[in-house]
Amino acid sequence: MPEKAVISHRGEKYEIGRGKRFYGIWAVGAPYDAPVDRWPETRDGWGQAWMRFTAIEVPGTITAVPPERTGLRSVLSFGRGGRKADPAAADGESAGPAPAGRRGATALLAGEGLLVLGVVLGLAGLFPDYIGGQSLLSQGDQVVPHLCYVIAWAVSAGLIALSVSRPRAARLGALFALGLSAVTLGLFLSDVGEVTSDGVPLGSGLVISLLGWFACTVGAAFALVASCRDKDPARAGLSAGLSGPVNAEPGWPARPTRAHAGPLALLVLASIGTAAAFAPSWDSYTVTQASLGVTKTYLEGNAFSNPGVMIAGSVAVMVAVIGVAALAALWRPARQGALLLAGAIVPLAAQAISALIQVSQPAYGLFGLTQAQANSEGVTITAGVTPIFWVYCVFVIALVVSCAWLLTTPGQPAIPAVPMSPWMPPAGAEAGLPLNGGQAAEDLSDTVPGQSDAVPGQAADVDAADRDVAGNDGGAGDGEHSAYA
Repeated sequence: MPEKAVISHRGEKYEIGRGKRFYGIWAVGAPYDAPVDRWPETRDGWGQAWMRFTAIEVPGTITAVPPERTGLRSVLSFGRGGRKADPAAADGESAGPAPAGRRGATALLAGEGLLVLGVVLGLAGLFPDYIGGQSLLSQGDQVVPHLCYVIAWAVSAGLIALSVSRPRAARLGALFALGLSAVTLGLFLSDVGEVTSDGVPLGSGLVISLLGWFACTVGAAFALVASCRDKDPARAGLSAGLSGPVNAEPGWPARPTRAHAGPLALLVLASIGTAAAFAPSWDSYTVTQASLGVTKTYLEGNAFSNPGVMIAGSVAVMVAVIGVAALAALWRPARQGALLLAGAIVPLAAQAISALIQVSQPAYGLFGLTQAQANSEGVTITAGVTPIFWVYCVFVIALVVSCAWLLTTPGQPAIPAVPMSPWMPPAGAEAGLPLNGGQAAEDLSDTVPGQSDAVPGQAADVDAADRDVAGNDGGAGDGEHSAYA
């Protein structure tokens, strides 16, 4: 007859629990008569089994399996090979990590809807007048960065939609969108400043685009809150009596280790360099009038030569770049920080592309001339970029490299605390002897408060399984030990 066991914790690939007078690890879905490894039913045995389990399991996937009540349902819940099914599976639901709570699911749905709305508004804002009676589609240097923003927000919405099958994808998508929104806030503020300072008409395209930015930002915030409300392994472990985290990946800033201090310092320095190179002039125009033999160079695009509101927008961009990079450097796990930084890199790279497109276009209109007038007066205008622009590009590339480093940095999960075994024998008891349900409940209630209601039933299930197996094994004695004892 195949062995029976009761599982206490389950991960993505493995699960840990108690068999007949031993603690064991099994592959998820495998019969219980072939454990991956087993240890004696002692306090040290449980500790060794737990440390082995957390070493081979995927970080952040370990969840506590709720104990089942005794009675007919517990007997019927034994599945293939003596496997005890999850309560959710007995009710027709799929086994696995507990889904998000109702509030978290509602917030996630609201965030996804707002992101989709923001993407639609962002696309709609490309067609009407944006600033000065011109639409974004009619300006090649302006439509490219806005399209990059919309596409990036659409990617975020797609990641959040993947959270149905991959719960942690919602947090990744939310962080990516928030990094993008932090930097684009200053860019949109500069556009508003151009309208209020120069007296140019406010186009409906700018209004729609601002509404799209607001919808995407709020939607990303909702998605991040919803991902924090998920029943993650840390909370599941604590509810099972853990004294610390269980390879959880909550996604919050943490103090970096010494090994990461150097690369993270370079990341912050790269962000400071990017912000510093963002302010000076990028555009260079050389005007030559052949009839007079005069050549003059003009530099355009200095952020601090603009009106006050536009300066505030540029400063907001610089502060956001440094702030997002510093937060990404401290974020754990590192790959979540990489998504936050990647969102900020998108508009920075888009601004560089926009500058190259702008200097590739005819610049006669900037000096109040038409092509015909310039030809008749012998005026030629040559456009290019300044050296500081290439410095800016180098710093942006450094941010991209830092983002790739964060994305590929191995996870550093917290050292998991060993939880109290639901079947731990009381002090002085002989190792390997089955416990009755009352004694197990009394021992656990003294150690882990609040668990006495759930443990007696589980302990009784195990003892019943032991008695059942012992009876079918031809009366094997209770003193029999496992091969590892």
